[in-house]
Amino acid sequence: MSQDERLVRSLHDIRVGDVTLAGGKGANLGELLSAGAPVPPGFVITSGAFAAALEAAGVRDDLRASARDVDVDDPATLAAAAQRMQELVHKAGVPRELHDEIVRAYAGLGSGRVAVLSSATAEDSAGTSFAGMNETYTNVTGDDELLARVVDCWASLYSPRVVAYRATQQIADEPLLAVVVQTMVPSDRSGVMFTTDPTTGDDRHLVIEGAFGLGEVVVSGSVEPDTYVVDKAGPRLLSVHVGVKDFRIVSGAQGNERQQLTFEEAQRRVLDDETVLALAQLGARIADHYGAPQDIEWAIVGDKIWIVQSRPITTLGLADTKPERHDEVLVAGLAAAPGVASGPVRVLHDPSEGSQLRLGEVLVAPMTNPDWLPAMRHAAALVTDGGGMTCHAAVVARELRLPCIVGARTATRLLRNGEMVTVDGDAGEVLAGQAARAVAVPALSPAVVATTVEPLATKIYVNLATPQHAVEVAAAPVDGVGLLRAEMMLTEALKGTHPRELIRRGDSGSFVSAMAASLLEITRAFAPRPVVYRSIDFRTNEFRGLSGGEAYEPVESNPMIGYRGCYRYVCEPDLFALELDALARVREETPNLHLMIPFVRTAWELEACLEAVDASSLGRQRGLHRWVMAEVPSVVYRIRDYVGLGIDGVSIGSNDLTQLMLGVDRDSEVCSELFDESDSAVLAAIRDIIDACHRSGITSSLCGQAPSNKPEFAAQLVDMGITSISVTPDAVDRTRAAVAVAEKQLLVRAARSR
Repeated sequence: MSQDERLVRSLHDIRVGDVTLAGGKGANLGELLSAGAPVPPGFVITSGAFAAALEAAGVRDDLRASARDVDVDDPATLAAAAQRMQELVHKAGVPRELHDEIVRAYAGLGSGRVAVLSSATAEDSAGTSFAGMNETYTNVTGDDELLARVVDCWASLYSPRVVAYRATQQIADEPLLAVVVQTMVPSDRSGVMFTTDPTTGDDRHLVIEGAFGLGEVVVSGSVEPDTYVVDKAGPRLLSVHVGVKDFRIVSGAQGNERQQLTFEEAQRRVLDDETVLALAQLGARIADHYGAPQDIEWAIVGDKIWIVQSRPITTLGLADTKPERHDEVLVAGLAAAPGVASGPVRVLHDPSEGSQLRLGEVLVAPMTNPDWLPAMRHAAALVTDGGGMTCHAAVVARELRLPCIVGARTATRLLRNGEMVTVDGDAGEVLAGQAARAVAVPALSPAVVATTVEPLATKIYVNLATPQHAVEVAAAPVDGVGLLRAEMMLTEALKGTHPRELIRRGDSGSFVSAMAASLLEITRAFAPRPVVYRSIDFRTNEFRGLSGGEAYEPVESNPMIGYRGCYRYVCEPDLFALELDALARVREETPNLHLMIPFVRTAWELEACLEAVDASSLGRQRGLHRWVMAEVPSVVYRIRDYVGLGIDGVSIGSNDLTQLMLGVDRDSEVCSELFDESDSAVLAAIRDIIDACHRSGITSSLCGQAPSNKPEFAAQLVDMGITSISVTPDAVDRTRAAVAVAEKQLLVRAARSR
């Protein structure tokens, strides 16, 4: 077989003119290698290999016919057609000759961990980037997994989002796909670099965005990245915006792993000045080589910079239309795609809700990924809570000429369906009313009408006990529910009946159904914000008060420190299992629900409890966070042990912690003056818990009554470095104000100490 006929080629043999063979990504990577750029070694499975696989299986004509029949404006028809086409691709698989070539090329890379990247033949051109449209896989190991991921890449060419994108961009040619396989770069830091400012078109400036770990957190918009603006003359660093990077994705032994960052880590700069300038110089050389502005993805391992992708910027030269200004700015964020548009708001939380969006509405979402594209095509503008200027939402919005604001943080909470707004993609502001003429804004509830909420580094959660006011509370400027007490919901849902009485009657299913229904009212209202559910923590005297309770509950002289919390779950695993079943049912619809274990005294109790969680259907669900309440002073000494057992968050129950630190029954009227959450001993314990959480890399919160009643207490927690504070709904505004002042004072002190 001649070199030209090979279905698998080294990147060293590919140049920028080989787009039809290697796809846009593969062609650009080969060109970068030829120009001396630091590109990880790899090979390309050509578009001809894909076509040959389809021909060999006899499915190519079926795919063409199915593609002709797709109505991209009908979500149901689009989804059905896409599924049918993807099934045909999986049916085709990898022919034997191609199988052997891929395995040989993989062995040439050392058969280690690789990234498997889709490279469409219409991708990364001057007019279309296909940003994130086709699938990419990292941490792939072994012949079988590699071959499976290659087929998955091929099939992604027929996903609903890609089919819709091709129609939007009026790409009529038969879709073909190459696949790039590269040695995996386990990056410490990564991000995106635009060699011309993508929002202003200013060719004098270069923009770099970065985060810790693998680059998917930047392009997906799941964290707020650092942003560095560089003047190419010099080069010289003009400005630095340090984002809040809550977590990172790292390459682990078992695949990619999500790691929560501590308070200090989340706000640390990703790049020092020297590294920023080194990246800028490399980016400028690449742009000079191509003779056009470039959108470059980079990764750093130690001190080594790698370039993992470069493509032309597809969105320069857009019209700069200024709106009529309005007095009220409803939401502000990063100006991600220029232009101005007006329309009624449509808040959506998941791509599956896309059919609800009407032509000309402003799409408001927590964050968009390529799956949102069919809905984005109908939007007048786009506003997202998360993301940076180089996330998928921003890139695709610029291509669609769609004014876009990202990183608005509170947009899904402050903007309401149906209200008329103007999105100014140049200024990064959502204004009340319509651009060309004034339009009355519908009256909003007092909980929603507010000036722009100041973003805080410390998250503000709320404490809830019932679902009755969940929708109203969710409209407030809060980051989620930090403490959802189960006891009142259980009492209401079971109509005052002891759960063991239901089990005796053979009616345990009603326990699960009733609790799940109550929980869903809350999780739906707050989605996608987290709801941290504290499992049932009735004391024996409270359980005895339920119907039938006297038959099941012992009489204790001091139930406050008796048979309750984690120890009770270990002793009564059947009752705990019902609670876990209810949570699992809720998380199937709303995965923003998480579990918190109360009153943990010892490590062996917690270990046994978590084993029960892991063995349940709840424990097998991805993304579940496991928290413990810090109420017993022993937690100060055991956080490292608890983290080793799988805990990733601690919430300080300052009410119980105070009574056990000071030996005062918090329910005692006689000793009430002794109960003081601000006592120096209690504050020392709280500080030790927060410090231990920081050292262990987990989040810390506090959900006692003190910050609700005393704003100055909240300020002390900020000084200690707490991650979040959970307060009663009525205390949200004054807590936010106190936290804002405390955070500014911290910044001032830090600046003075430099």
